[in-house]
Amino acid sequence: MGMQDKPRPAATPEQALAAMDHLIATHLVGQHEIAQQVGLSVTDLTCFAYVIEAGENLPTAGDLAARVHVTTGAVTGILNRLERAGYITRRPDPADRRRVRVAAQPDAVARVREVYEPYYARLTELFADYSPAEIAVLTDWFTRASTLAANYLEEHCGTG
Repeated sequence: MGMQDKPRPAATPEQALAAMDHLIATHLVGQHEIAQQVGLSVTDLTCFAYVIEAGENLPTAGDLAARVHVTTGAVTGILNRLERAGYITRRPDPADRRRVRVAAQPDAVARVREVYEPYYARLTELFADYSPAEIAVLTDWFTRASTLAANYLEEHCGTG
């Protein structure tokens, strides 16, 4: 019996939702604790995570506002705090001098990665327990659920 046929306990959509809620709740608490460890608020840490995720393609303040679901005014405050704490630098956009792009400070990236990497290593190990077909389903579900969540937030808590 290969990895492909690993038996999974039967589950209803209700049980799947409950499991998702449990993961999200644990994550929210964890984000709070990690943010405290690195001396940031959860929103500031989330914003910084998006800056890291963007990599070479430096995001604008507007990009970050859209991703974190806050107003551009709120992002200005977040970026001021992150800059003061040495997490980011602002750079003028070469294509449009009025626009500012946000770059992560390498040592700050290293500090945050140090906290997250062991956790992500364990999650990666957990994925090894699943077949490629199952991982495809998980990825599809996470991707579609993220879009659904973003759209719902937009409709019901409209920002911007």
